[in-house]
Amino acid sequence: MTSETDEIVSDETDAAETVAETETRRPGGADGAAEASDPAAAELSVATPLDVPGQPRLDLDRALEAILFISEEPLGVVHLAATVARPVAEVRAAIARLVADYDGTGTSGEPRTDAPEQVAPVGGGRRAFELREVGGGWRFYVRHEYDALVSGFVMTQTSMRLSQAALETLAVIAYKQPISRSQVASIRAVNVDSVVRTLVGRGLITEVDTDPETGAILYGTTEQLLVHLGINSLDELPHISPLLDDGQEGFDLDG
Repeated sequence: MTSETDEIVSDETDAAETVAETETRRPGGADGAAEASDPAAAELSVATPLDVPGQPRLDLDRALEAILFISEEPLGVVHLAATVARPVAEVRAAIARLVADYDGTGTSGEPRTDAPEQVAPVGGGRRAFELREVGGGWRFYVRHEYDALVSGFVMTQTSMRLSQAALETLAVIAYKQPISRSQVASIRAVNVDSVVRTLVGRGLITEVDTDPETGAILYGTTEQLLVHLGINSLDELPHISPLLDDGQEGFDLDG
């Protein structure tokens, strides 16, 4: 009986020492307070893309903004969290701050615990772009009220003459729509990212849906293409089989 009592007391003593040591390392503990007053002395136990000892600490909101800015596809919260090596909850909160910032109803910027508390600035004006959730992911878009203006600008800045690569990509989309860029690339056996951007910019194709399984954007042709081709509907397109040397390769449905 005495032996069991001694083991319980010993376990409780070890647990108490562990908790005390943990509390001392936290920002609220004695050592934590010292680290907060001297950011240069603070080091993380696990290095992440945002927190690297000896390097400037990146702001989470700005880091997500940079990633989303260059992305051509909607990015899910889990994907973003993995990219910046931060918890999903923190990334979701950061996205909410960015949305509010662009809407003019709040400000963005990761709350800091390693710097003196600062008064948050008042929200700025509403931006001409927005961060929109589409197909389970987030992506930048021009706000609806500026669509006509931007489309008109793009059309006046670009020539309507298309390269052979653009014509081939346009043909694949016209016959196989709705279709994703990866599917187009599989059929043409080349990367089509820049060509798709060109076709979107010239108003010949547009985003029509998202794949429910992958979240990939699906593209289709626009009314403007019909105008350029002088037809009333896609049903008037010629059958594709006679135009292909090897029959139906890549086209399981004929025209």
